[in-house]
Formats: sequence, C-alpha cells, structure tokens
Amino acid sequence: MSLEKIIEEAYEIKPEKPEILQESAVQEAVLATLELLDTGKVRVAEPGETPESPWKVNVWIKKAILLYFGVMEMKEMQAGDLAFWDKIPVKTNHRLNGVRVVPPGVARYGSFLEPGAIMMPSYVNIGAYVSTGTMVDTWATVGSCGQVGKSVHLSGGVGIGGVLEPPQAEPVIIEDHAFLGSRVVVVEGVRVGTGAVLGSGVILTSSTKIIDVSGSQTQVYNGYVPPNSVVIPGSIPKKFPAGEFQVPAALIIGKRKESTDKKTTLNNALREFEVSV
Repeated sequence: MSLEKIIEEAYEIKPEKPEILQESAVQEAVLATLELLDTGKVRVAEPGETPESPWKVNVWIKKAILLYFGVMEMKEMQAGDLAFWDKIPVKTNHRLNGVRVVPPGVARYGSFLEPGAIMMPSYVNIGAYVSTGTMVDTWATVGSCGQVGKSVHLSGGVGIGGVLEPPQAEPVIIEDHAFLGSRVVVVEGVRVGTGAVLGSGVILTSSTKIIDVSGSQTQVYNGYVPPNSVVIPGSIPKKFPAGEFQVPAALIIGKRKESTDKKTTLNNALREFEVSV
C-alpha cells in the first residue's frame, strides 16, 4: 500500500478505533511522510497546473500531520538551560541545508526552508514551506502549513496563520516577491498574489473585504489579494442591531509596476503610495 492510502485509511478509522495509531504499519507511514515533509520532498500545497486551479492542497499530508500528533509521545527537550515539554522536535540541520537562523529563531520538525532562506528570531511551524531568498523577520511567525514563496519579506511581527483542520482547507499562501509590512496578519487560507505589498497593520481573514479603490469603480475580493497590489488598512460601515459601525477592511490603492528589478519597484511603490511598513 502507498503512504497516501495508509494515511487516508488510518485517518478515517481513528475516530472509532484510536488504537489504529499503535499499528506499526501506520506509525511507519506517518513517520515516513513527515520525513518527506521535513526534507521538502512533499509539501502540503503546491502550485497547480492551470489558472483556474492555481494551488493544489495535498490533503493526505495534512492528515499525516494530524496523525503524527497522536503517534508522538510527550517528552522533555533541552536547549541549553531551557527545558520544554512537547511532542515535536525542532530542526537542527540549518548549516547543512544552507539556511541562516539567527538566535533564537526556531523551525519545527516537519517544516521546510529552502537553501537561502533567512530566519531572524522568529518561528516556523510544522507543515510550513519557506522558499529561497525569503526573510522571516524578527518575531514573525509562519503557522502550520503556511506556504511562503521566493524572495518574500515577512517584516517584524507578521503573523501567517496556521490551517490544519479541516484537512481540505487551503493554507495561507504568500506568493513570490510579496512584501508584508510590520504586524500584518494573514489567516484562514487567504492567498496573497505575486509581488503584492501589504502595508503595516493590514489584517486579512477569509471574510475581510479587500476593496480595489484605485479605479473609478470599486472591485471587491475575498480571501485573495491580486498580484502586485499595494494594500493598506481601511474600514467600511456595517449595520448592527445597536447601530452602524466601522469594521476592518483592506484597500488596494494601486499596483506595483512590473520590472525585473523587484527591489527597485518595491521601494518605488512604498514611496509613491506612502505605504507604512
């Protein structure tokens, strides 16, 4: 049986027969899948083949992560004088993998960072994928299964939300060359398109209205920031039983120009649109 088939069957059986996790074949399949995930040979989500399906979620791998929590036992872990009580170890092979990790940056086992990625004192959780040239800046977090593209900058305090359950749910996806300013929060499977710039304090959930106000008529997006969009925090009125109040929104105020020099166009976009980062 393939790893995928063993994982799928064990996941379906587990609610009524939790002892399935004690079977050696299941444990071996779960551990083998997590090793593939940890070394980047499989990933939770990967680019799709058509514009209509830009990303494909590998549901069985998310199920393997959930089963992994049941297979692993709690144990004490040491980092110098610090002690921890948990199930999942942290990655320790950064030098061999060509990843710079500044103390006390931590990446959990089952995440993958491509050679050339940089972690400042930050955190990358299980199932996440961080591509080459990307910086996870100070106190930024990449949650469970978050997918971060090439040459992305996650500024200080950025929060990329984790999405494990339900397994079919899309993780947060940040595509290549995006820039996320300080304290930006992206959760609930939102996808940020290639080259987008999110100004400081932007918060995106699956229900946040992302409104393009750069033209003569508005266009509203949910759960998706189009490529090269320059986005700032905003608000819109909403009626409640107690009256009308402002609720958070995100405003697309322009487009980052296409160019081979991504750094130059980023700086131009930040100056032109007066985006706080």
